[in-house]
Amino acid sequence: MQIENIIFILIFVFAVSLFVINLRKIISNIKLGKDIDRSDNKRLRLRNMIRVAFGQSKMFNRPIAAFLHLLIYVGFVIINIEVVEIIIDGIFGTHRFLAHIINENLYSFLIASFEILAFLVLFSCFAFLARRNIIRIKRFFGNEMTSWPKTDANLILIFEILLMFAFILMNTSDQILQSRNIDHYITAGAFPISSLIVPFLDHLTTSSLIFIERFTWWFHILGILAFLNYVLISKHLHIFFAFPSTYYANLNKLGKFDNLDSVTNEVKLMLDPNADPFAAPQNQDQSNVRLFGAKDATDLNWVQLLNSYSCTECGRCSSVCPANQTGKLLSPRKVMMDTRDRIEEIGKLKDEKDNKSLLGDYITKEELWACTTCNACTDACPINLDPLSIIVDLRRYLVMEESAAPTELNNMFSNVENNGAPWQFPAADRLKWLDENK
Repeated sequence: MQIENIIFILIFVFAVSLFVINLRKIISNIKLGKDIDRSDNKRLRLRNMIRVAFGQSKMFNRPIAAFLHLLIYVGFVIINIEVVEIIIDGIFGTHRFLAHIINENLYSFLIASFEILAFLVLFSCFAFLARRNIIRIKRFFGNEMTSWPKTDANLILIFEILLMFAFILMNTSDQILQSRNIDHYITAGAFPISSLIVPFLDHLTTSSLIFIERFTWWFHILGILAFLNYVLISKHLHIFFAFPSTYYANLNKLGKFDNLDSVTNEVKLMLDPNADPFAAPQNQDQSNVRLFGAKDATDLNWVQLLNSYSCTECGRCSSVCPANQTGKLLSPRKVMMDTRDRIEEIGKLKDEKDNKSLLGDYITKEELWACTTCNACTDACPINLDPLSIIVDLRRYLVMEESAAPTELNNMFSNVENNGAPWQFPAADRLKWLDENK
């Protein structure tokens, strides 16, 4: 084993360890949410995950973006086979390890497929850069899309472009070295894209080509390891979290609201003639219990927090939100981004308090009451995220804990309480309009 292989092993172990440590921090933050049971209908949930996350079914509501995304998605999945070979070569000092253990024709097919996919990924990344920075599609912008979200979106595309260029250039120099029968560079693979670049490098000396091949090899694998860790602080975390998010998504039809257990328990207590309404619930620390709705990110359930980390900030939710499109402050994308930022902040605080909360410091009342609960955002999300559930829980807190509903709602609540209906007249007068129209 040479020093080069030892260096590679150390870098590889460090990068993977750092990834695992930071991923565990994110999972720990998600677990700060309230418990919720989403273990039912396993077969339906699995089918939903395969169809939506793996099959990209909802992406095709917008065909152009879906096609470009599919090219990157397929390229990302399949080219990882080549990454496995690079890792093995890096550890053991071999060259094109898979060529020694699989059929020659199959290996040539794989390498050719990788090259074609790399070219298609390049095409898609340039197209996405143009959509963001030249065409400037409206949904990619908004008040919540500050400098970092915009930079993040461009950085990831540039990252992928550099990785694909390095991969193709590595194969180009490798192909020339193979043709010169240089030791260590075994003849293996087919290179439909790199072959087009060969005439531009064929005049270089063998030592120059070996330098280019080694430099691009290291650039490619180090770039992938850096990308692996960058994803954890990027909106592209959906690469990993889209699958659990779709699996644990709400399977109920859109528009069906859940009942709060806290409300159900209160009603049962009221109807129980033997119950003491002033007795504290057993085995509960009342100082840490939020009975109705959610004020802070930790009052939300863990699926909602998982959703916030899974959001890719594509803006499809906000682009179909009637409140957002009519100029109101509400943006479902911002709700997801704010929730993620807040739970990240809480995770760093550990047990300390900062006298801040998701409601008020991140999401305002005006944003919440602009929502019409039409479910357009949830329906539009390509991975079934549910910003509406967060909005509803925050509004529940305002209404049931702070009695801070808008005047129109408070009037309706009073009418229901006093008249048994949302209208401002008693039940006895409800049919008077019949007499007036005789």
